[in-house]
Amino acid sequence: MKRGKKYRAKAQLVDNTMLYDTAEACDLAVKTAVAKFDETVEAHIRLGVDSRHADQQVRGAVILPHGTGKQVRVLVFAKGDKAVEAEQAGAEYVGAEELVTKIQSENWFEFDVVVATPDMMGVVGRIGRVLGPKGLMPNPRAGTVTMDIANAVEEIKAGKIEYRLDRANIIHVPIGKVSFGAEKLADNFKTLMNAVIRAKPAAAKGTYLRSVTLACTMGPGIKVNAQRLTEQ
Repeated sequence: MKRGKKYRAKAQLVDNTMLYDTAEACDLAVKTAVAKFDETVEAHIRLGVDSRHADQQVRGAVILPHGTGKQVRVLVFAKGDKAVEAEQAGAEYVGAEELVTKIQSENWFEFDVVVATPDMMGVVGRIGRVLGPKGLMPNPRAGTVTMDIANAVEEIKAGKIEYRLDRANIIHVPIGKVSFGAEKLADNFKTLMNAVIRAKPAAAKGTYLRSVTLACTMGPGIKVNAQRLTEQ
């Protein structure tokens, strides 16, 4: 892939043979941003597990202290008082069967997170095949299947993110915007990594953190010293 002059100039700031400490990596992520828009900084975490086995799944949620910088649109499947709670907590869309119909008939996906009360999971299950591949299926481990709807919505709005393995055993998750600055990005990154380390499955053998890389949307990858992260 051909890269522009700006990218190549910024990429020279990063030594691909180095494993950077958190503070240095976050500082470089900010310095290597090249776009005119406020780029997102993402963490890419390769784990020494096999996601094909149920006892080696790594999935959970964590509240980033400074949020993600993104306006998150929440859809809630709930009825009665719980629907009212969701609306009062700030959910953009609240409903039941009619939302399932809208998603099925209109291919409507103008939302970022789906939350549901346990009694609504039978309804949500009808669209599991379309929500699942998009990472939108509510899950108790992520706190998105709950009776405490108001708290769930408020936490998501405050910066709660879900992390999960892809098929290559890598977690991809945003930790904020370039405009946050290195210090806030480092706070978010440490919070995320502490959660991922705590989520290590008992069945995992060998090296758990295989590699950790930070990168802004249009910038080069910055390798983080995974060994240091386990010592935090």
